[in-house]
Amino acid sequence: MNNGSPAAKTAPGRIGRMISAQGLFGRALRGSAVIAATYGVSQALRLASNLVLARLLFPEAFGLMALVTMIMVGLQMLSDVGVSPAISQHARGDDPAFLDTAFTINAARGLLLWLMACAVAYPVSVFYEAPQLAQLVPVAALALLVSGLNTTRIDTAMRHLALVRVTLLDLAANVVGIVAMIALALATRSVWSLVIGGIVGNVAKLVFMRLWLPGHRDRFRWERDAARDLIGFGKWIFLSTLCAFVLMQGDKMIFGAYLSLADLGIYNIGYFLASFPVLLAGAVTGRIMIPLYRERPEGGAAAATHDRRIRRLRFLLSGAIVGLLGLLALFGVPLIDLMYGERYARAGAVVVLVACVQMVPAMGSTYEYAALAAGDSRRHFFLQATRAAVQAVALLAGINAGGLYGALAGQAIALLLLHVGVVLL
Repeated sequence: MNNGSPAAKTAPGRIGRMISAQGLFGRALRGSAVIAATYGVSQALRLASNLVLARLLFPEAFGLMALVTMIMVGLQMLSDVGVSPAISQHARGDDPAFLDTAFTINAARGLLLWLMACAVAYPVSVFYEAPQLAQLVPVAALALLVSGLNTTRIDTAMRHLALVRVTLLDLAANVVGIVAMIALALATRSVWSLVIGGIVGNVAKLVFMRLWLPGHRDRFRWERDAARDLIGFGKWIFLSTLCAFVLMQGDKMIFGAYLSLADLGIYNIGYFLASFPVLLAGAVTGRIMIPLYRERPEGGAAAATHDRRIRRLRFLLSGAIVGLLGLLALFGVPLIDLMYGERYARAGAVVVLVACVQMVPAMGSTYEYAALAAGDSRRHFFLQATRAAVQAVALLAGINAGGLYGALAGQAIALLLLHVGVVLL
C-alpha cells in the first residue's frame, strides 16, 4: 500500500485543516485537543497519586472518601442553578451586571452548601455507621465554600471557547492538590490527607484563576433582570442536577448502605480507572458543545455545513471514548494487578464491568447539550428525571438480586433502554 498516496493523506489533511481553521469549529477542535491532553495529564497524575496513596493508606480510607465525595457532590448538584450554562447560552453572557449577579449567586450558594454540610454530617455518619464522617464532612465542605468564590472569567472563557489558559490553570491547581495529598499522607497516614488536599487544590484554583485569567473583575452586585433570567433558566437545571446526582453518585449512595467500607473502597478504585473515558467526554463536551450548538445559522447552506461538522465532531468524540472504554474492558484485570497489587485485585472485575456498562451512554454523550444551547432546560430535565428513576430502580433491584455484580448488570440494562430517550432529545 502506498502510504504517500493522496487518498492516504485525505483524512489527516482534513482534520489538520479543521484544527488550524480560525472559525468557531477551529477553536472548538483546538480547545478539545487541549482539554483532552490536559485532562489526560491530570488523570495520569491522579492515577500516580492514587497508586502512592493506595500503598500509604488502607482500603477503608478510600471507602470513607467515596462517601465524603458522594455527599460533597450531592450538596453541590442538589443546589445547582445552572449559572455556568446560563452564561454560555444567554445573550447577556458578557454583560458585567449579568456576570456580577451570577458571581453573587455562586458565592451565596457556596456559603449555603457549607452550612448544609455541617447540618447533615452527623445524621449521615449514623446512617452509614461511619462516625468519622461527622468530622470529615464539615471540613471537606470548605472546598465548596472556596469554589463559590471562583471567578466568572472561567465561564466567559468557555462561552468563547478560549479554553487553553483556563484548562492549563486548572491542571496546575490539580497538581498542587495532589502534591498536598501525598505529602499529608506521608506525614499522617490518615484519610484526612485526602480531605485537606482537596481543599488545598480548590484554594489553588481560586488563586490561579483570579491572578492569571484575563477578563471581567467580579464584584458583589444584584441586578433584578439578570437574577430573573439566571434563576428562570436555572430552575430546570436545578431539577436536572437533582437527577444527575442520582445518575453520577447513586451507585455509591446505594453501595454505601450494602457494602463494607473496605469493599466500597475496592469499588471506588475500580470505578476511578474505568470512568476515565466518560469523565474525559464530559470535560470536553461540557465546554464546547453549547457554544457550537448556540452558533448554528438559521438555515440554508451555512446551517447544513454547520450540522455536518457537528456530526463529524460528535462521531469523533464518541468513537474515541467508546474505543478507550473497550481497551479498559479488555485489559482492566491485568492493569489492576500490575498497578495496585494483590490487596486491590478484586477491583479488576469492577473495571471491566463498569467500562462495558458505560459504552452505551458514551455514544450519546454529545446529544443533550443541544437542548441546553437552545435554552430548553425543561426537556433536558425530563430526560434526566427518567434516567435517574430507571437507573436507581435497576441498581436497587440488581444489588438485592446479585450483589455488586447484579447491580452493575441492572445498570447496563437500564442505560441501554434509556439511550432511546437520549436519541429522541
